[in-house]
Amino acid sequence: MNSFLQQLAARFAMATGAPAKKASATGRLMSLHAQGRPVWTPRDYASLASEGYGRNAVAYRCVRMIAEAAASVPWLLYEERRELDRHPLLDLLARPNPVQGGVFLMEAFYGHLQIAGNAYLEAVGVDGDIRELHVLRPDRMKAVPGRNGWPEAYDYSMGGRSVRFKQDGGGAQRPILHLALFHPTNDYYGQSPLEAAAIGIDIHNAAGAWNKALLDNSARPSGALVYTSAEGSGNLADEQFERLKRELKDSHQGSANAGRPLLLEGGLDWKAMSFSPKDMDFIEAKHVAAREVALAFGVPPMLLGIPGDNTFSNYAEANRTFWRQTVLPCVGKTAKALSAWLRPTFGPGLRLWYDIDRVEALSTEREALWERVRNADFLTINEKRAAVGYQPIDGGDSLDAGAM
Repeated sequence: MNSFLQQLAARFAMATGAPAKKASATGRLMSLHAQGRPVWTPRDYASLASEGYGRNAVAYRCVRMIAEAAASVPWLLYEERRELDRHPLLDLLARPNPVQGGVFLMEAFYGHLQIAGNAYLEAVGVDGDIRELHVLRPDRMKAVPGRNGWPEAYDYSMGGRSVRFKQDGGGAQRPILHLALFHPTNDYYGQSPLEAAAIGIDIHNAAGAWNKALLDNSARPSGALVYTSAEGSGNLADEQFERLKRELKDSHQGSANAGRPLLLEGGLDWKAMSFSPKDMDFIEAKHVAAREVALAFGVPPMLLGIPGDNTFSNYAEANRTFWRQTVLPCVGKTAKALSAWLRPTFGPGLRLWYDIDRVEALSTEREALWERVRNADFLTINEKRAAVGYQPIDGGDSLDAGAM
């Protein structure tokens, strides 16, 4: 019955000239249980940010490296195939709001993306023109599914109050850009690298806590006090037992009491335990956990100073891999998302991309490419320029000109 009504409606639209709306066949299934109701983020963002970014040096450094590197990449703007040196969109990205510069805005954007798996930008418009861009915290944002199953609005809540941003269609500028990393089991939110690295972060933090406790105990493992009375009995009276525990806690624990001799009364003998930090091997476990955390973020462990990783022959090679496999793909996705999001305001022919020539870490690759192209005598000047990403010039299509 429903299919018959849909066919009848489609025929009516064709007969009356009404435009048909495209929609996914699965969207109705997604909207049955969630239409109009906010969908909460399926994780504890505060715990991820606190335990991962706030307390773990490896995760903190990974997020900072990715966010700072990605935010430092300059933007390029094209209209069709022509590069634009000046444009209101470039001015907006350079100075998105009165408080932040473009680099600081994008650094916060990429930081949220790595910590939460989601990042949000708000466009503030006046009379149809976008005047400011602001980064919104992902833990305060909730997607509101619409009839087609995809978000028709976003609710931003803070201090008991909420603001709804309607994602109006029909070609109008949408107020919110939501960029999410891939999540295999969620339709609305992305998966954070911190989630994949959670076990490694817990092990790394636990190893650090163990090391701290060991230092507080004068860098020696615990031992045992063995009591043997003159009669051969091995039991202390309750008062003696409590007094002994109190004296050990007050006089022999903590870094201030490191190395202080233990005064034993008759019948007490100190027996050191056989366990040691080497036996526990917690240092190697800490390094393994650190490498797992770096792997989840896509940062070569060599760049973090983690020992035991010989994947790359030198630091420069590891740095190039970091840029090629982690930073530039993230910047490329953001450039495409920004281009599509801002198209209703700035025009359909504009395209954002990144300026790879100004990335210092990849300068050696660029020089090698230029040298190979320069020595290619079978290419014209315009073919050589196209190979390195430049526009053609007048008179550059002759092979004789290319050999000059």
